[in-house]
Amino acid sequence: MDELLAKAMQGVDPAEPGAFLQIFMNLMGLVPWGQMIVWQVVFVVVGALLGWWRGRLKAGVIASLILGPFGWIVPFLPQRTPPPPARTLTGRDLPPPLPGSKKR
Repeated sequence: MDELLAKAMQGVDPAEPGAFLQIFMNLMGLVPWGQMIVWQVVFVVVGALLGWWRGRLKAGVIASLILGPFGWIVPFLPQRTPPPPARTLTGRDLPPPLPGSKKR
């Protein structure tokens, strides 16, 4: 922990007004951004392949982009289907209820 603090505080005067930003930039410099981006692209590609295989490409890509490898299970979850529209006695579709109405 002392090494991390030393690297974060390298060249920073704590009394300076921009010290927080300098410490933050020092910490962000320690992050392996190239590897993180490569792994995220791999996660999205695998999620897209799984989604394409299950017929849910969009769900696979979005879930992999947000959740990483945990999003790979989303294409395997059952799809939600909308309920059939309500019908009148004559067989025509009813419009949806207005917001705030008592009939739901």
